[in-house]
Amino acid sequence: MKAAAETMDVASLPALEPVSPGVVVHRDVMVAMRDGVRLAADIYRPANDGRVLEDALPVILERTAYGKDERSRSEIELGMARPMTRAEVASHFVRHGYVVIYQDCRGRHGSEGAFTKYLAEGLDGYDTLAWIVEQPWSNGKIGTMGLSYAAHTQMALACLNPPGLAAMVMDSGGFSNAFTCGIRQGGAFELKQATWAYNNARESTAAKHDPNLLRALEAEDVRSWFNAMPWSERRSPVRWVPEYEDYLLEQWRHGTFDDYWKQPGIYAAESYDTFPNVPVALLSSWYDAYVKTTFENYEGLARDRDRPMALIMGPNLHGNRNATFAGDVEFGAAAPLGGNVSESWLEFRRRWFDRWMKDADNGVDREPRARLFVMGGGSGRKTPQGRLDHGGRWIAAPDWPVPTSEETVLHLHEDGRLSTEAPARTAAPFVYDFDPKHPVPTIGGALTSGQPVFEGGGFDQREQARFFGCDNTNLPLSARLDVLSFETEPFAEDIAVVGPVTVELFASTDGPDTDFTAKLIDVYPPSEDYPTGFAMILTDGIFRCRYRDGFDAPRPCVPGEVMSITIEPFATANLFKKGHRIRLDISSSNFPKFDVNPNTGAPEGRGRAKRVARNMVYCDQERASRIRLRTLSAAALQDIARISD
Repeated sequence: MKAAAETMDVASLPALEPVSPGVVVHRDVMVAMRDGVRLAADIYRPANDGRVLEDALPVILERTAYGKDERSRSEIELGMARPMTRAEVASHFVRHGYVVIYQDCRGRHGSEGAFTKYLAEGLDGYDTLAWIVEQPWSNGKIGTMGLSYAAHTQMALACLNPPGLAAMVMDSGGFSNAFTCGIRQGGAFELKQATWAYNNARESTAAKHDPNLLRALEAEDVRSWFNAMPWSERRSPVRWVPEYEDYLLEQWRHGTFDDYWKQPGIYAAESYDTFPNVPVALLSSWYDAYVKTTFENYEGLARDRDRPMALIMGPNLHGNRNATFAGDVEFGAAAPLGGNVSESWLEFRRRWFDRWMKDADNGVDREPRARLFVMGGGSGRKTPQGRLDHGGRWIAAPDWPVPTSEETVLHLHEDGRLSTEAPARTAAPFVYDFDPKHPVPTIGGALTSGQPVFEGGGFDQREQARFFGCDNTNLPLSARLDVLSFETEPFAEDIAVVGPVTVELFASTDGPDTDFTAKLIDVYPPSEDYPTGFAMILTDGIFRCRYRDGFDAPRPCVPGEVMSITIEPFATANLFKKGHRIRLDISSSNFPKFDVNPNTGAPEGRGRAKRVARNMVYCDQERASRIRLRTLSAAALQDIARISD
């Protein structure tokens, strides 16, 4: 693949501007893409007494949709009151012998062109690298970094094998398959895409140039709009910026896995075997929206056993790698990446790039391949900040899934037990009515970009008015008649669940389509601080039944047909202490995390009419519904933990 970008004469670069001692920047360098659209970049270079050094150096690139000169909320180290500026982050790397480039994505901030979320990033990234390697200040080695959208941009360009790519640090993103994680999940649509479109339309080129349009966007009550779904053309809070509404509705309505979902930028799975042979560091966290993507990328890229890789999974929310809590749950001083996994997030990246772009013998290649934070083990008391002290610790492992973990299968029983025992031969099925006008509310979990409608993290699964769609009854979600709850007996000793989670259901419905959902929960026993216990959500998933023959082959449900379906909640790592229980909640909605199935079989994203579905979950011997987990005993977990101490 050849780019149209050409070398830009140094004399034609914008004037140098001093940033900090030893660092200068060329601001708003306009780099032409193959179609003539120009993307804005800031280029940070080393200097001496204000004069730029002309040495050819390795380059670190971040391509972002959030503004190349805007602070990234994730660039905050321990002890900092606010995130660092882009210039401060760049200066750190420049002083260690790099050129650093931040570039605005197409149609965002200083760059030209129309914004179509995700789909331009492959070619634009390729063309940008092709331009960089031709510059006199580049030695031809390029490392990429960035969180979230800036991780998606990395994966997009890497799949096209651009020139110069030498190392990557992908933080919480980089689509393996956006149909199964990031845009859709289990066939359902992730509504973080709706809140993202609304929030970021306010930063669009159109909104920046038209104050009335911006005022119109800001006057919208997006929370109320969530009660008027599904949205449609000119009937949404995003209607003021048609290009944002257009791409959102297109993703929402494109429900079949076909060539649309195999485009560069949203589908890396097909490129793993041809991916550039470069070192890749992958980071995410258990309450992030990209857990599945991170592990699929790890497993896919690890097919090349010679590829240097690092996998880091914290307990945090999206990009909050140095936080000690998520939602109402506190993990303690051991939780942040800084001071535990690495001296700091800046130093983690610098050492990674030094090792693989400068051949520095700094020990990076001798560090554990996988470092995972196992949640749990805390006192269970309420902290002064009002959070549950859940605790946790980092472990190291040679691979993922953890090789020493064992599969544990727990069956659903008609008396609500979750047990390794086989179910009764003639157990009666569970029957409930799923009313899409009254969906089960989302209370935390692996979420991002949901403000001001929803938020992720660990929360007690109990209805409170602070959560969208909840009343103020303070009743547990398990009190609802459309939620089936299954629990183990209290554990006699500590046990850790570390690995993928798979829920296999035998189910039926009386309608042409419906959903089934699953939530994995750590149930605390009653205590002084929590008189009725605390049901802490760990992970959840969903499956839309029209896709039971495959995501590429939707088919209406047949009333009464017993379907075998698989729900894949995100992987997790949690220590269930002695006296705790594992709980599995089964239902048919999780809103507003996912769009609500109208149960009518209507085309995706167009179901205005709704019907109640009578759904059934089977748990007899021949139709044994179950959950598959990977577990470690307390002793096995301690053995792994010693490796990381």
